[in-house]
Amino acid sequence: MRPILTLLHRTFGLFIAGFLVVSGLTGAVISWDHEIDSWLNRGLFDIRSQGPHKPPLELAALIEAADPRARVTLVPLHQRDDLARPFVVRPRVDAATGRLFPLDYNQVFIDPVTGQIQGQREWGVFSLSRENLMPFLYKLHYTLHLPEVWGIDEWGVWLMGAVALVWLVDAFVAIVLTWPVRRKARAANASPAASVWRRWWPAWRVRTGGGPYRLNVDLHRAGGLWTWALVLVIAFTAFSLNLYREVFFPVMSMVSKVTPGPFELRQPAPEHQPITPRLGFPEVLAQARGEAAKRGWTEPAGNVFYTQGLGVYGVRFFEGEQDRVSGGMAVKTLYYDGLDGRLLGDRTPWEGTAADVFVQLQFPLHSGRILGMPGRIVMSVMGLLVAMLSITGVVIWWKKRRGRVRHRTLLRQRSAALEQGVSA
Repeated sequence: MRPILTLLHRTFGLFIAGFLVVSGLTGAVISWDHEIDSWLNRGLFDIRSQGPHKPPLELAALIEAADPRARVTLVPLHQRDDLARPFVVRPRVDAATGRLFPLDYNQVFIDPVTGQIQGQREWGVFSLSRENLMPFLYKLHYTLHLPEVWGIDEWGVWLMGAVALVWLVDAFVAIVLTWPVRRKARAANASPAASVWRRWWPAWRVRTGGGPYRLNVDLHRAGGLWTWALVLVIAFTAFSLNLYREVFFPVMSMVSKVTPGPFELRQPAPEHQPITPRLGFPEVLAQARGEAAKRGWTEPAGNVFYTQGLGVYGVRFFEGEQDRVSGGMAVKTLYYDGLDGRLLGDRTPWEGTAADVFVQLQFPLHSGRILGMPGRIVMSVMGLLVAMLSITGVVIWWKKRRGRVRHRTLLRQRSAALEQGVSA
């Protein structure tokens, strides 16, 4: 059994190593995406204007007036006084072609005092410029920026989801391989647990006196053991987030009671046939604020968005920057139909069935934001450790492969020498 597990670990590890190095290093950085992005792009984020802020919906109208090809799809409703407001836009349909207008940006930063547009950028575009570096790394983390093929642009998301699933299985294989080989005899006064732990403990240690290769092996094995529980959390949540609609939610629905929302119940419209809303942001906001008051919610409306592929409005209620720092677990959301204004459902953190809460926790756990700043620090360190485990694993394979090749070469040379001696 052990040789089979060793082969599986080697095969799985070599398959996922390169992907995990990329996702680990990018994950370590994007734990601080907002802070680094703001520091790199002060020209986009910082404002010097002083005075009363224009209403957010008025700012949205100014953005659409500046470029009729664009439709604002996310409006931030409260923001720090010293920062520009970031709006999200999507292209409208060109009546002449029946296809979406080409837009080279999807974010607009506007001065809330003057109403002047400070800058635009396309979030997630393949670029290493200052403006695009952090969005580029964020998207690289879970998609690898794989291009669209056959009209499908989700290949990278699916691939990284499959990598996460293989990583999850490999984590169990790896810990079994570190388990000490059973021995028939043990000390008469030693309990079975103590005997096993005494033999297992060396696998948890990193020894520095055995040379570079011994240190590499210890870092790989002990590093995997000490972080094993966190690796399980990261691998599972990476799988669930990347393959949410395709695998995770359907399987969860089969094994437990999950409350589906509009994003699970509706199929996206074709890319160039988005659903044009009949209601605007003001009507939806008025309904949502009234509904929130009925429910006794005290949080203000923090932003409102429209998903034109599904025809769904969402109004999110939160205090300050809790949408970002809590990973969504301090944000309440109401969903409305963009055509008739019907209330489609809600998302209330920590409420619903146990399965509902489990689904809600996937991103907060993956990002570490469930624990606030300490969780982000842990996940940033884990990103570096995941890259280290992958690199040390490849080094071990390479060293052993060289040894096997050298051994086979010596055997062939000895066999050839014996044959020559016999023939002589």
